[in-house]
Amino acid sequence: MKESDCISYQNSGYFTKLITDYLDEKPELKPLYHRFPHLSNFKLQLEEKKESFPKENRNLLFNELNGQYQEFEISSLTSQNISLLKESNTFTITTGHQLNLFTGPLYFLYKIITVINLCRELKINYPENNFVPIYWMATEDHDFEEINHFQFRDNKISWKKESFGPVGRLSTEGLDKVYQVFEQELGVGANADYLKTLFQNGYLKHSNLADATRYIANELFKKEGLVILDGDSVALKNLFIPFAKEELLKQTSFAKVTETADVLKEYNIQVNPREINLFYIEDNLRERIVFEKDKYQVLNTIITFSEKEIVDELENHPEKFSPNVILRPLYQEVILPNLCYIGGGGEIAYWLELKSNFKAFDIPFPILLVRNSVVLATEKQQKKAEKLGLTWTDLFRKQNDLITKKTNELTTIDIDFSSQKVFLKKQFEALYKIAEATDESFFGAVKAQEIKQIKGLENLEKKFLKAEKRIHHEQLERIELLQNELFPNRSLQERKFNFSEFHVESGNSLIEELLKNLNPLESNFTIITL
Repeated sequence: MKESDCISYQNSGYFTKLITDYLDEKPELKPLYHRFPHLSNFKLQLEEKKESFPKENRNLLFNELNGQYQEFEISSLTSQNISLLKESNTFTITTGHQLNLFTGPLYFLYKIITVINLCRELKINYPENNFVPIYWMATEDHDFEEINHFQFRDNKISWKKESFGPVGRLSTEGLDKVYQVFEQELGVGANADYLKTLFQNGYLKHSNLADATRYIANELFKKEGLVILDGDSVALKNLFIPFAKEELLKQTSFAKVTETADVLKEYNIQVNPREINLFYIEDNLRERIVFEKDKYQVLNTIITFSEKEIVDELENHPEKFSPNVILRPLYQEVILPNLCYIGGGGEIAYWLELKSNFKAFDIPFPILLVRNSVVLATEKQQKKAEKLGLTWTDLFRKQNDLITKKTNELTTIDIDFSSQKVFLKKQFEALYKIAEATDESFFGAVKAQEIKQIKGLENLEKKFLKAEKRIHHEQLERIELLQNELFPNRSLQERKFNFSEFHVESGNSLIEELLKNLNPLESNFTIITL
């Protein structure tokens, strides 16, 4: 089976029409983004960001990152990258991700490696500048049910706990029990021991989920100079006060993002703006702020503010104001000298709603890049596919289409009745002429007979196909089994499996192969054999 089979995102069947149209640079979507991710466009992007990003923001970012990393052992490359952020010719490439237990699905790795590899490519092409890979931890999210588990082999490893506030502040208490379950599943061996130590040092030696996640991401990618940023910070939120104030007083985001709905009316809109796109947060609280009856109300609480009181609260305690999905991208671009945001299809879809809001706040809109997607296969799976005569193009087909295609290839009988249907239609054309020459009322009877005859042929086709599937059922079952292994639940493995499932078999070669093979500016699936 050729790894060179080129499966584009557009032809894979796994991306929405909005994303495939974006990748095809359809003219109707051009008002929604600033620059497409062509290598040549990064020159203009960095020039624009350089002019607009203040020196004092760089110094504050440097100091904040030094503080966040104070208790962590970091590589010389990560340390160097943090220092470089003070320089006016240094820019970031960013991805963001939730604090999923033990990194969650595989695409966590793909996002970060896309960022790292794009930084490398930009350094080669723009050597007079520096490019720093950033992982933005979504520490202020509150949907714990989305992140409290990961899949290992056929088991769901879950962390049962109550959570009400920002997940980054959540205590890691109770993860020792999760470790005991995971330890049993891992078994023995050097690779298993590495994963056990990583889990223990991450979750059992750090008191909150943000620090635990930073530790694990740093261990996996410190050699590549990854810089991990927590936006839940008083100093960083101070930079965002003017933007949050305008949101509270003028509801600018609601008006601007709503304008975009007309351009996106033929697509499914990813997120809808609120009148106020801010949460009020404390350790065990994250609730929306609404404006009702001349008061600012924190939903599901008794907390209320007058206009003056909420402005005072913002200026004295900016850390209590958390941007939602509409405003978080703006916050990110305010505090980072960022050129490009890298995300999955769902993320890019909601970013495409935001350009007019960035313009209203006079912040450069970043280049948007769909992250790399990968299918991992073992050598055994590759050999099975070759033996079954399967290509990667075959394996990306819908399963019913794949089985029908392979049945037609395996059978010695031609069970495609297309030519018979064409012949039948020609016969009925003659009958229509006879009806026209005699009595037009016969048209209905002729049409009914044509439909009946065509349907009869189609039913015969289905019966022949079903019979041939029975004859070749053993080989077809092997095809189904292999496709189900590579595309669990008829979806992408990157959305289900955790990296540990592959690391326990292949060790460091997983990340090494990803770093070597992922091309960030290509919109094709990467096939990697481990």
